[in-house]
Amino acid sequence: MKNLAYLNKYLLKYKWYLILGTLFTLISNVFGVVPAQVVRHALDLVKENIDIYFMYSGTQVQKSMYDVFIYSLSVYGFLILGMAILKGLFLFLVRQTLIVMSRHIEYDMKNEIFQHYQTLPLSFYRQHSTGDLMTRVSEDVGKVRMYIGPSIMYLLNMVTLVVLILSYMFSVNARLTWWVLLPMPILSLSIFMVSSRVNQRSALIQKSLSKLSNYVQEAFSGIRVLKAFAMENSSWERFKVESDMYRDKQLDLTKIDAMFFPLIMFLIGLSTVICVFVGGQEIIAGTLTPGNITEFIMYVFMLTWPLIALGWTTSQIQQAAASQERINEYLAIKNDIVSEVNLKADIEGAISFENVNFTYPDSGIHALKNFNLEIAPGESVAILGTTGSGKSTLANLLLRMYDTSTGDISIDHRNIKDYNIQNLRSQMGYVPQDVFLFSDSIANNIRFGSPEIKEEAIFQAAKDADLYQNIIEFENGFDTEIGERGVTLSGGQKQRLSIARAIVREPKILILDDCLSAVDTNTENIILGNLERIMQDRTSIIISHRVSSAKLAQNIIVLDEGAIVEEGSHEDLMAKNGIYKELYDKQLSTEEA
Repeated sequence: MKNLAYLNKYLLKYKWYLILGTLFTLISNVFGVVPAQVVRHALDLVKENIDIYFMYSGTQVQKSMYDVFIYSLSVYGFLILGMAILKGLFLFLVRQTLIVMSRHIEYDMKNEIFQHYQTLPLSFYRQHSTGDLMTRVSEDVGKVRMYIGPSIMYLLNMVTLVVLILSYMFSVNARLTWWVLLPMPILSLSIFMVSSRVNQRSALIQKSLSKLSNYVQEAFSGIRVLKAFAMENSSWERFKVESDMYRDKQLDLTKIDAMFFPLIMFLIGLSTVICVFVGGQEIIAGTLTPGNITEFIMYVFMLTWPLIALGWTTSQIQQAAASQERINEYLAIKNDIVSEVNLKADIEGAISFENVNFTYPDSGIHALKNFNLEIAPGESVAILGTTGSGKSTLANLLLRMYDTSTGDISIDHRNIKDYNIQNLRSQMGYVPQDVFLFSDSIANNIRFGSPEIKEEAIFQAAKDADLYQNIIEFENGFDTEIGERGVTLSGGQKQRLSIARAIVREPKILILDDCLSAVDTNTENIILGNLERIMQDRTSIIISHRVSSAKLAQNIIVLDEGAIVEEGSHEDLMAKNGIYKELYDKQLSTEEA
């Protein structure tokens, strides 16, 4: 239960639901137990008076006694009916408190987990799959809710019912009660032996479900590639393997669960036989009446559902514990990208890299080596290099997706770690290399980072990204839904939409991470011409492997294996006749061809 102890804060938050639910459970069980005593009185009444009734056969007295019997039994019947209705009413209130509490906690947990996910650094998402994250916030939380709601409800019902019934049974006849309870230690031992296996299998099931969910998510996200390579059958075969593994693990757990119910029913039947046999001896001895035996048998059957629920509840608690352990595993991960001073200030855009080294924590790749660079406010800098040279790493460090391994990054002569992260990022415009668009309208994607932006600014941003003409040709214009990850747009349109989303914010620092790779040369020139105006008096960092994208920059940096190998203006680098000129000549000859 140590993993489930995390939920105590929620139980404390909704303590009145729990308190009222417990009270309603107790009252409903009182109305469930008392009818057995009414039945005992009715049977004893009939038994004690049946002989006298037949003694007055054919007389007026017999008719009077019959009327009394009918009236008395009717009263008992209405009492039983009334208490059954009250029991049902309070059972309704039990569900309206305990089950409602579980739904509130489920809602709070999902919000907490999702909010925690968003605080975690980019390195966390590089190490964990999307399917696994989704499973923990959906399936695992669902398992935990079953513990908070139905399991607690059934446990409270079992405890209150057992206490009420056993206390009364012992007060009537302790010897018979002990005999009736004789099979119970066997049940407890069985539950103890099986629960550990249930826990192990539950953990395996959730891991298998995470793998299955992750594969399905990847398959649907990459459906274009699957179809293009005609790999539908292969994908289905792999899904079948994962699905079969999940099914087999579920069946293993089902086999364990299936042991509970036959065992419990056997023990209940054994208790009934013992009750009749030992109770019969007590009747012969004159210490009990037949009504007492009937009452005891009713109590044994009343205990049937709580004991059945005990097996089910034990299984649910074990599954919830396994799921909560998985949830706690991620909740325990803390974000190491934090602000030391939490400074909120408007920035000018001066950037300084001082002896920066960075190694990716998950892969161990040394991406930057003793990197030094000074960027003045409003200056534009282009960073060129081949794939894997460390270009995108600079953008990630500047956005504080990661912190440097060694060295410092400063903005406006203040360490970047001093700034409030959200405030700093809100003053930056970022166009990622891997374009991601939301399944929403074009207008909402452009205004994503600035919800308060007016329509005029959205239109202008689309024009600056050379996307306006494409948009107005769509049937619904800016209200066009672009589908999941912008599936209805071409690669170039997605990149231009991503550019519009960045520049509409009027950022102090604009970072373009190889954002023109999917557009043709003509479109690139149009966008670069528009960006030349946009980048004025705005610190701009253009990351690219294409020399043509670097023409607008006042300073050009050439990276190779994480280190600067050349730096200067376009004219200076061409005069050096080095790597930059080689890249320029190759790309120029390719364009001419």
